[in-house]
Amino acid sequence: QVQLVESGGGLVQAGGSLTLSCVGSGFTSSTGVMKWYRQAPGREREWVAVISAVSAGANTLYSDFVKGRFTISRDDARNTVYLQMKNLEPEDTAVYYCGTVRNTISYWGQGTQVTVSS
Repeated sequence: QVQLVESGGGLVQAGGSLTLSCVGSGFTSSTGVMKWYRQAPGREREWVAVISAVSAGANTLYSDFVKGRFTISRDDARNTVYLQMKNLEPEDTAVYYCGTVRNTISYWGQGTQVTVSS
């Protein structure tokens, strides 16, 4: 059974940093695209960053509102994907989710709360 577990969220002041982790199980992480999304109160879930499989070059893409501040990476030996967040802004406050698609089925973790105070 595919499972994703996020961690690393918390309360941080504006300008601060956090690194989120997402540990996967029940699948071979090295073969798939991994993504981070976030959802703020009253808003729809939005895409943050994506990283392709290592075999495809571990290419990364970022949404415009995090480009230059966030970095996605993966450690397939640990079945883990990371989201390093710097220069955090109050607008980054949200629940952050990692996700993947396996055999056409989308999987999500339970999310981790990030709160940025001004």
